[in-house]
Amino acid sequence: MTWNILHGGGDRLPAIIEVVREARPDILAMQELRSYGDSEVAVLEEATGMTAHLSRSLFGQPVAVLVRPPLTITRRSSVRWRLHHAAATVVVTTPSGPLSVVSTHLTPYSPYRRMREAVWLAARHASADGLVAIAGDLNGLAPGVDHTEALASLPLNHRRRHLSPSGGADTRAVAAFLAAGFTDLGRESGPTVPTIGLRGEEFAETRLDYVLASPALTEHARDLQVIRTDATDHASDHYPVRVELDL
Repeated sequence: MTWNILHGGGDRLPAIIEVVREARPDILAMQELRSYGDSEVAVLEEATGMTAHLSRSLFGQPVAVLVRPPLTITRRSSVRWRLHHAAATVVVTTPSGPLSVVSTHLTPYSPYRRMREAVWLAARHASADGLVAIAGDLNGLAPGVDHTEALASLPLNHRRRHLSPSGGADTRAVAAFLAAGFTDLGRESGPTVPTIGLRGEEFAETRLDYVLASPALTEHARDLQVIRTDATDHASDHYPVRVELDL
């Protein structure tokens, strides 16, 4: 499961934890863990029963990957300075082989910088035969979709965040992952922002949260869905995204 929880959750954190407890993901990618350090991570681990790997950010907000026992993290790494926010990577052992899971959050502000972040991150994790999932808030629009209505609904200052040099919808960030061999598992899943309870003006009704799978992992993926419930309507401005990996 992947979820941008909006500025660390604040007074919404108990509701966020309840959603996680209900969904019981084996692996959880989280974004916007504002001001999180060791003590905040310890609270999150205790509340969810999971083990966390936090990647702090030099410019933006931390991200993390949480893993539920009996899965264990065999390797972990962090990217802090090449991205506006960050990326956290863990490797866990599965019966089908090592699974690498990357939680990331690309820049919301510059389409060009977002594309450059995606190109670099895709190249870093591309694998022809390894099991790799890149999950998170990519702040980018999917290729092959008509975004005209969604973009028209945005104020100009926010619309610029999603415009290409030609003035159309900028889809270069997501396209960079696809060009590197990743599959967008949520092509038919529908919008992930905004939620009913937190409808910020920076959001059109669209999909910004993705789970991308390497070729070897794609054949194991089943049943991706955006979790829309009374609880998730108000817990963040993003809906969580969940996918089954049959490993």
